[in-house]
Amino acid sequence: MKKAKILLNGLIKENPVLVLVLGTCPTLAMSVNVINAVAMGLAATAVLICSNSVISLLRKVIPDTVRIPCYIVVIAGFVTLVQMLMEAYLPELYDMLGVYLALIVVNCIILGRAEMFANKHNVLESALDGLGMGLGFTLALICMATIREVFGNGTFANIAIPFLQDHKVSVLTAPPGGFLVFGCLIALVAFITRGKAPQRESFDCEGCPSASFCRRDTAATEFGHAECAAAQAEQSTVKEGKEDE
Repeated sequence: MKKAKILLNGLIKENPVLVLVLGTCPTLAMSVNVINAVAMGLAATAVLICSNSVISLLRKVIPDTVRIPCYIVVIAGFVTLVQMLMEAYLPELYDMLGVYLALIVVNCIILGRAEMFANKHNVLESALDGLGMGLGFTLALICMATIREVFGNGTFANIAIPFLQDHKVSVLTAPPGGFLVFGCLIALVAFITRGKAPQRESFDCEGCPSASFCRRDTAATEFGHAECAAAQAEQSTVKEGKEDE
């Protein structure tokens, strides 16, 4: 049951695009055409599964101080592999995705799942999380691309739709139309989940992938995180009390 929940969380409840609002740049860029959306979603899903699995496997080996650079190296390796395979066997699709295929390396969804999930769970659970989040990303892309292509271009997967060819809403294929559809889908998901989807209550150090680069002894002076320093002092006091006992 736990594994099924991990897999299904990424579809709606914790959808990386429509709930967590990650990967917005490739989402808006690749959601003009359904074919592009499917290709980008599947490529990101493959990288998510592989990188999550490897990072989970190496989580006890990678030093905590350099974990983010190590994650990026692992992710970049799988992205390069996907690029090479796509260029060799799907050259037309490779050209259609363009630079956005290489930019999967810095996709916030992949790095975020590596830091927040794969770093704390076993290989199977991490792979399921990657699959669920990848499918959620793909689903969001397909939904956006279907609306934008059908009503904005009068086609579906480059197949012309007779009636809609003469009644296009061209703004939907432009950036403003992308933001409009994006916002409407976010509102729809919020309505479906009735506000039960996870929401970030504060923007502090917790959960930040770059938090490891922030030195604890300078958190308050250099970064202004007075609360961090107070929490650390409290933890130190508790620790010292336990040692005295």
